[in-house]
Amino acid sequence: MATMADVARSAGVSVATVSHVLNDTRPVLPHTRQAVLDAVEELGYTPNTLARSLVTARTRSIGLAVSAISNPYFTEILQGVEAAALEAGYSLLIADPHDDPEHERKVVQLLHERRVDGMIVAPSAQPRGLLAYLSRHGVPAVLLDRLVDAPDAQGGPRFDQVCADNAEPMSRLVTHLAGLGHRRIGLVAGLPGLSTTSERIMGYRSGLAFAGLSYDERLLVHGDSESAGAEKATADLLSLGAPPTALVTGNNAMTIGALRALRALGVSVPDGMALCCFDDFAWADLFSPRLTAVAQPSKEIGARAVRVLLERLAEPDRPARTVRLPCTFVHRTSCGCSDPSESPPANLPHNRPEKPTGDPSHTSSGPRL
Repeated sequence: MATMADVARSAGVSVATVSHVLNDTRPVLPHTRQAVLDAVEELGYTPNTLARSLVTARTRSIGLAVSAISNPYFTEILQGVEAAALEAGYSLLIADPHDDPEHERKVVQLLHERRVDGMIVAPSAQPRGLLAYLSRHGVPAVLLDRLVDAPDAQGGPRFDQVCADNAEPMSRLVTHLAGLGHRRIGLVAGLPGLSTTSERIMGYRSGLAFAGLSYDERLLVHGDSESAGAEKATADLLSLGAPPTALVTGNNAMTIGALRALRALGVSVPDGMALCCFDDFAWADLFSPRLTAVAQPSKEIGARAVRVLLERLAEPDRPARTVRLPCTFVHRTSCGCSDPSESPPANLPHNRPEKPTGDPSHTSSGPRL
């Protein structure tokens, strides 16, 4: 097995120069760097990661703490994180906090004890212990998907944060349904305490106001971001004396639960209930009807979180920032519209409410918050 000394002899440089090239600890002339890299390739030299970490005080590893890794949304985020980390030469250590505040703090501590250079964490609804640990130990961290209200002394965020837009895309779903004539639009919202839940509720209420509809608290139920919770919440909505004619779900897991409840109660989509969902997923286009949805840029969220973390490692004293990425409205047929790829019918289905004039979903830019 080739050694660093073998690489140095082949490249005609000192062992120290080889170390500087491989560990990026000192600038090296471009032609010298290339000679070292060519020798590494020719000899098949594999750096000793443990020895490198002792020299640089870096392990070139990133800790990722994300709950519900089985959820397609977080699976795609994981793919984005992994690809960006690998491209930058970092390995990944993964833990599932299970959205439990105490377990969350424990897994973050375990990742920290593994000497990861930094962490990417999707915080729980009660992240006080997490934030206290990260602050106390000065752990470079990026909060993913869910924001936290943790301002610094100057009023800015204490931690870098990366997430998608939430309020405006939700508002777009509501105004689209209102534009189809619906006056009673229900929302199956996520787990209380999560920023994604509160921001999507904000968008729901903003969409109602934009469409000239009053807010009815009975039409907002919580599915707690899970399929089973959404199934019960949807059944509760349908048991109302005046149930909604349209429904918006707050994430993909809750969409599955809502569909299960609608099927159990014999309510068809979209004839018996128009449906739009926050979160697109791979098989949404395979449902019948095809699901109208907001698609989050999940892979890009993961990749951007890695880049923000690497920037933090390079400049530890830079101000923390929050990065928001735009979502995409994916127009299909579960909302009651005809297939966008086909010509629209002359009239809406007979059991849909009449479409009001001034359809807000047909504005050039949609509602702005």
